[in-house]
Amino acid sequence: MHIHRTRVSAAPARPCRRLGRIRRFVVAVAAAGAVALSGAAVHAADGADSPAVETVAVRARPVRASFEFDATLEAVRQSTVAAQVSGNIVERFVRAGDRVRAGQPLVRIDERDTQAAVARSEAAIAQARAERIDAQAAWERNRTLVERGFLSRSALDASRARLDAAKAAEQQALAGSRQASLARSFATVVAPYDGVVLATLVDAGDLAAPGRGIATLYQPGAMRVVVQVPLSALSSAQDASKVEVVFANGQTLVPSLRTFVPGIDPVTQTRELRLEFADSTKVPGVPGQRARVRFDGAEVVRKTIPQSAVLRRGELEAVYVARGDRFALRAVRLGSAYGDEVEVLGGLADGEQVATDPVRAGLAAAAPRAAAR
Repeated sequence: MHIHRTRVSAAPARPCRRLGRIRRFVVAVAAAGAVALSGAAVHAADGADSPAVETVAVRARPVRASFEFDATLEAVRQSTVAAQVSGNIVERFVRAGDRVRAGQPLVRIDERDTQAAVARSEAAIAQARAERIDAQAAWERNRTLVERGFLSRSALDASRARLDAAKAAEQQALAGSRQASLARSFATVVAPYDGVVLATLVDAGDLAAPGRGIATLYQPGAMRVVVQVPLSALSSAQDASKVEVVFANGQTLVPSLRTFVPGIDPVTQTRELRLEFADSTKVPGVPGQRARVRFDGAEVVRKTIPQSAVLRRGELEAVYVARGDRFALRAVRLGSAYGDEVEVLGGLADGEQVATDPVRAGLAAAAPRAAAR
């Protein structure tokens, strides 16, 4: 007799993680209730009457909030120096971190092309000057001949027009020479002001082109902090009574000027806030470094309950909610603390009554004070 064995491949169990967390949470709530109920036996043994526990309503209240956002240090005066002529970079004179003076060379671009342009412009000047001298002499001769009656007036007018054209050509050649000399001066890129090289963007052998960045400079001493404030917190940030900047080294400074830049970023839905400091304040850090901006004293409306009403057992947070003449333990999700109050994010509705003393509310015969017998 042949026995056929059928292999059944069991699908891997994939329990719902959320359901598992909920079950563990319920068990924890029950355990917390058991812990609270263990005190009931003690009070019952003492023969105490049914305790009446004070309650407080869950409602939205104005509170003073404190919140922080990441920020970035930025130089008040910072610029990227760009090339104005084309050519290969022959030499770079600075590195990132170097201090430079106004007019100090940063890089040198191959200037053979610009030198040739200068030479062409000088030759054009010489040619235009010679033509102007010849036209001047011809006009003077023709004027004498006209005065003596040997030449017509129209011939004198033609010589005058030729002289004017020669003068204009000479002026054009002179302007071209100045332009060529200016282009040759652009072959050496210099620092526009005293500052520090934040970054170099090219190296020897790279091809420079008009508009291509050569180096980024900033002027130390005048620094500000820039923070992108979300629209959800914009009103609170504007109403904050105190703003502090915490730097990477732990130093805290209070800005002397707060400026919101007009306009909203359409992508991030934030508004830029610039925090500047007094001239005598030394700001620690360099452009691009991170900092934290703390807003204190902004008044916001939050749904809160007293922190004393919360029953905490490890990660469990629950409260006793008045249900008729008894209390029911309910898990809640809490947010930020505001002094003696804590924000309620979930688990409670506006107007519900919670016990201010969760230990007494967990006793066997505990009742809300209004319903106590």
